[in-house]
Amino acid sequence: MIELIDDLPPGVIGCRAVGQVTSDDYEQVLDPAVATALAEHDKVRLLYVLGPGFTGFSGGAMWADTTLGMGHLTRWERLAVVTDRDWIEHTVHAFGYLIPAKVKVFGVDDEDEARRWVAEG
Repeated sequence: MIELIDDLPPGVIGCRAVGQVTSDDYEQVLDPAVATALAEHDKVRLLYVLGPGFTGFSGGAMWADTTLGMGHLTRWERLAVVTDRDWIEHTVHAFGYLIPAKVKVFGVDDEDEARRWVAEG
């Protein structure tokens, strides 16, 4: 499931993946949060925390993640991904260049640093 992180500045969307993430999580939680932020801001920032409680993505969730990111391609300003999973870090590094935004990966112990980085500027 995806849980929203509420204590972030305007224009910064925060979410935490817990357990298995499905396409329903995107449709019911993350997509509406992004739509609301984009209605209020020209560009938005995303903090995506995939910590120890995260167990994986369904195939539908992986597709939903791709369409969400690419669907608003020019409206992302910064993306901070917090994870301890090597495969996620490698995927972000491999495909992050496709997004015209600043993209950075942080370890789970550096979540506070990721929050600061995604909100600065």
